[in-house]
Amino acid sequence: MAARRALILVENLSVPFDRRVWQESLALRDAGWEVIVICPQGAKRDTEPYAEIDGIKIHRYPLEPATGGPVGYAKEYGNALRHTLRLARKVGPVDVVHACNPPDILYVVAKRLRRQYGTRFVFDQHDLVPELYLSRFNRGKDLLYRGVLRAEKATYDAADVVIATNESYREAALTRGGKRPDQVFVVRSAPVVERFHMVPPDSSIKKGKPYLLCYLGVMGPQDGVDYALRALTKLRDEVGRTDWHAAFVGAGDTFEQMRELARELGLADLVTFTGRIPDEDLLRYLSTADVCLSPDPLNPLNDVSTMNKIMEYMAMSRPIVSFELREARVSAGEAAVYAPANDESEFAKLTSYLLDNPDERRRMGELGRQRVSGPLSWEVSKANLIAAYEKAVEGKPPASGIPAQRRPGAGAGVAAPAGAIPAQPAHGAVQDQHAQVGGGVDGAHGAPAHQPHQGAQAQAGLTGVAGALEGGQLPVAPPHPDPAVEVRGDGPGRSYQ
Repeated sequence: MAARRALILVENLSVPFDRRVWQESLALRDAGWEVIVICPQGAKRDTEPYAEIDGIKIHRYPLEPATGGPVGYAKEYGNALRHTLRLARKVGPVDVVHACNPPDILYVVAKRLRRQYGTRFVFDQHDLVPELYLSRFNRGKDLLYRGVLRAEKATYDAADVVIATNESYREAALTRGGKRPDQVFVVRSAPVVERFHMVPPDSSIKKGKPYLLCYLGVMGPQDGVDYALRALTKLRDEVGRTDWHAAFVGAGDTFEQMRELARELGLADLVTFTGRIPDEDLLRYLSTADVCLSPDPLNPLNDVSTMNKIMEYMAMSRPIVSFELREARVSAGEAAVYAPANDESEFAKLTSYLLDNPDERRRMGELGRQRVSGPLSWEVSKANLIAAYEKAVEGKPPASGIPAQRRPGAGAGVAAPAGAIPAQPAHGAVQDQHAQVGGGVDGAHGAPAHQPHQGAQAQAGLTGVAGALEGGQLPVAPPHPDPAVEVRGDGPGRSYQ
């Protein structure tokens, strides 16, 4: 029997730059699947329109990242949909379309492939987009927020199987998504432990200080780098310690803003911003670090999201200081100490406590390494991923069985043939192994909506694009004439690497 075909759709990162998607792609390949990815191009890496890497076929499109708030995102997502649909036509029949959010509008492509080829839809929910909207834009539950909720529900309704990154996301799929327990699988983002290994510490990184504090990750509005900088100010001024240097490794939307904030707080001599660095340098920083910082503040998204930085700190046996967040505690357990949510003074005091207790740092580091090598390992998640795919294709004949004349050519798209194979209902049940926890935090931000006309425009833009694409009314946009640009990684579950 020919290999089944999986088409993975990604919008907010290029591949293989998106580590989670790359791990999933390799796992599926190893399980015998032919894997094709459609994603944006990057600016400095992943720039080729087409590449085949380790047996994974990757189609990339040019995408200009959003500017100008929600209206800018509507434009970005509309362009991404057009390009994704164009490239999906080139790919032809597939058994599974695997859409990674954000945004929650790629179900439009999945529904078209279902009509044409009976393709099954796996929704890989990287972020809870309604919570992301509340946390990033602070506009409250305005008109656009309600549109975001509708897009999420439409995605849930279209999905045969949902992949959740943790138990909180799984509960959202069961409750507001209305999915059955046997349709939702937890596939945690987990570091490949072999990638993270200790190297000799580099004392020069400490800039002459006894201790090094380290932050690793994206620097976006919801990632808490500003909280970390203010906590370091309190470590200096309230706790009275200057025997440390702090390294902030990574980049993002607020990178320059955070550098300016460090200068304003008088931390210029105590803090280094490295930007993105190669893996070998990353390992030097983490091997040298005495304490690692996870300053993500409490908000509707962060409380229920798994932070890649925490997993990677644990893979390097580093002790962690975090704010009290539900999923941070689930991930790190006793490998972290927890300050009350958003309490910068307590965050500083706990940092000082760990600096003064090397035995506790060592114990916490060992516990963290054990967690990511055991119950939170990628090997466990990989098994759940394969189980999710097996559930998705129950009773479906392989796409390779579709007659050749139904396959679109390599050029322009071909209309769906009459009598396309319909989607087959799933049968049987998968035993529910995952304990249920409380649903995702409801919107905690009640701030009045700003720029309501922009919200209405953005919602209308997204709704119109999705509806027109689903009905086959929109033309495919030509390739963008400008060079490709770097695509953001602004979800809390995204590593900067």
